Amino acid sequence: MGAPWRRLPDLMRETRILMGMPITVDIGGEPSTLIRSVFDYFEQVDRRFSTYRTDSEISAINRGDVPVKDWSGEMMDVLALAERTRNETGGFFDIHKADGSLDPSGIVKGWAIRNAAEIVRQADVCDFFIEAGGDIQCSGKNASGEDWSVGIRNPFKTDEIIKVIYPRGRGVATSGIYARGQHIYNPHGFGDPITDIVSLTVIGSDVLEADRFATAAFAMGRDGILFIEQAPSLEGYVVDVNGRATPTSGFGDLCKP
Repeated sequence: MGAPWRRLPDLMRETRILMGMPITVDIGGEPSTLIRSVFDYFEQVDRRFSTYRTDSEISAINRGDVPVKDWSGEMMDVLALAERTRNETGGFFDIHKADGSLDPSGIVKGWAIRNAAEIVRQADVCDFFIEAGGDIQCSGKNASGEDWSVGIRNPFKTDEIIKVIYPRGRGVATSGIYARGQHIYNPHGFGDPITDIVSLTVIGSDVLEADRFATAAFAMGRDGILFIEQAPSLEGYVVDVNGRATPTSGFGDLCKP
């Protein structure tokens, strides 16, 4: 005899512009309260880490207004993660800018999404989807009772989906130049822009793992997909400047519904 049929809670979707990007949350349970809590959290992250806000903690740190002993625990956690990622990627991920200031935005997004997902889980909601600027953490099923699916866009024609993957609880992050223009540079090449690839999607055990390696791997250019291939917990899919796609060896398993 099969398992008893269980109706999934209706999922509520809401999108807001926060942290300079669209953030979408789909969750079940008590959406009016829980969704508000999730967006409140993203607002707190923006107030602390935005380099575009003069009143943020990171801006105060970069001005030299806050001694290290007064840095928040969240700031210390993110900076420690950034340093760990710099070491693990041979320096291809580096939050230090040429002028000596710090810009942790390359790791904050994935960190914030992961923490937002934990807020949802602590509310005993297991079916959810959180996306911020193309980086995604999902869990459980969608409103139709099916696994969440994520489309990878064609970087040359962004209204076209070239691959569909089923993360099944894993995190997804994409780095590229098609949405924001050239903003990722090779830190070992005198700040040279990356010109041989245009999009790199990374799938990790959670969105933080995917996000913190996606930017670094993109900065490696064509060698980035080899770095992802050699990382046992990561899979990836890169599109080069000629439109040729290269997946890691385990990527195909993620495309199976």
